[in-house]
Amino acid sequence: MLAGIAGLATTSVLRFVEHVTYHYTFGALLAGVAASSPVRRAVGPMIGGALAAIGWWALRRRTRVPPLAETIARREPIPRLSWSVDAIVQVLLVGSGASLGREGAPRQFAAALGDFGTAWLRRLSPRDREVLLACAAGAGLGAVYAVPLAGALFSVRIMLNTWHPRALGAAFISSSLAVAVGSAITRDEPSLQWPIGESTYLLTAHGLLLAPLTLAVGLAFDRLMAAARPAKPMRTWVLVPALAGAGLAMGICSHWWPELPGNGRSVLTVSLESGMTLLSALAILALKPLLTALFLRAGGAGGMLTPSLATGAAAGAALVLTINWAAGTHLHVPAVSLAGAAGVLAVTQGSPIWAAIFVWELARPPLWLFLLFLLTATSAHGLKVLATGRGPTHSG
Repeated sequence: MLAGIAGLATTSVLRFVEHVTYHYTFGALLAGVAASSPVRRAVGPMIGGALAAIGWWALRRRTRVPPLAETIARREPIPRLSWSVDAIVQVLLVGSGASLGREGAPRQFAAALGDFGTAWLRRLSPRDREVLLACAAGAGLGAVYAVPLAGALFSVRIMLNTWHPRALGAAFISSSLAVAVGSAITRDEPSLQWPIGESTYLLTAHGLLLAPLTLAVGLAFDRLMAAARPAKPMRTWVLVPALAGAGLAMGICSHWWPELPGNGRSVLTVSLESGMTLLSALAILALKPLLTALFLRAGGAGGMLTPSLATGAAAGAALVLTINWAAGTHLHVPAVSLAGAAGVLAVTQGSPIWAAIFVWELARPPLWLFLLFLLTATSAHGLKVLATGRGPTHSG
C-alpha cells in the first residue's frame, strides 16, 4: 500500500510538472508538446534541467545517494531522506522533458516508505527485510504503469534473482495492492492504447528476424549508457549549465520530433498509432539513446527501462516500415514495434520473460501476441548469451 502511495505521489508531481512546462491542461505529454510554442519547447526543458540541477547540487553536496539495487542487495541502511528528495528531483527533470525513465523515482520512494513502514517489525531477518524492500521497489514500478505481474516479477527476477515461493508470494501481494492503490490515477487502464486492427500469426517469423536487430540495438544502448554515465555523481555547480544545456538540446530536437521529450511513452504511443514514417523512426532510433546519454553525462539520474523500450520500438517500426516499403506488404506496425521494444528490453535487463510480460501488460494486446514478444525477447537474449557469454545485466 505504501508503494501505491509512492506511485500516486510521483505520478501526480510528474503530471503537474509536464503541464507547467508545456502549458497544457488535458491529455498526454505528446499532445502538450505538439501544441506548445517553439520557444516554450526549447526553454521549458532548459529551465526544468536547471532547477533539477540546483536540487541535486544541494543534495549531493551534503549526502550520498547510493544505488537502489546495490543498497538492498548488500542489506545496507536505507537513506530514506536522500532517496525521497532524489526521487522528487528525478520527477522534476523527467516531467520537464528529459529523456530518462520515470520508474526510478517511485521505486526509490516506495523502498524508502517501505523501510519506514517495516522498521517496527523487530523480528524481521536481514533476508526478510531484503525481500520486502525489493517487493516495495517492484510494486512502485507496477503502480505507476499499472502492470501488477511485471511489477512482481521485477522484484523477484531483477532485484532478487530468485524463484523462491516466499519471495514470489510477497511480490505478487505487494504489487497487486500497489496497483490497486495507484488505480486512483491510472484507473487500472493500460498505459498504452492498443489499436483496433488485424494482425496475423505470420508475424511470429518477424519475431525471429527482429532478434539480431534488437540484440545490436540493445548492446549499443547499454554501451552508450555505460560510457555516458560519470564514474562518480556530479556534485559541483557545473551541474546547472550541463543539465540546462541538455534540456535545451532536447527542446530543439522536439521542434521536429515532439515524441522525443519525456521517458519514451510518446514514442511508444506514436508507434502503436502507426504514426511514424521510416525517416522519423530512424531519427528517433538515433536520437533517443543519444539524448538519454546526454542527460546522464550532464549529471542527471533516472530509469533506463522506458528509454530502452522507446529505442526498441523505433527499431521495430523502422524494420517493419522498411519491409512494407520494399516488398509492398502491409505488416502490422504496432505488433512488430512492441516486439522490438521487448527484444531490446530483454537485452538491457537480462530477463526475457519479464521483458515480454512487461511489454504485453503496458498495452494488453491480444494474448497470442505475448508469444511474439516472448519469441523476440528470448531469441535476442539467447543471441546475447552466445555472443558475449554474459547473462543478466539489470541496468535499469
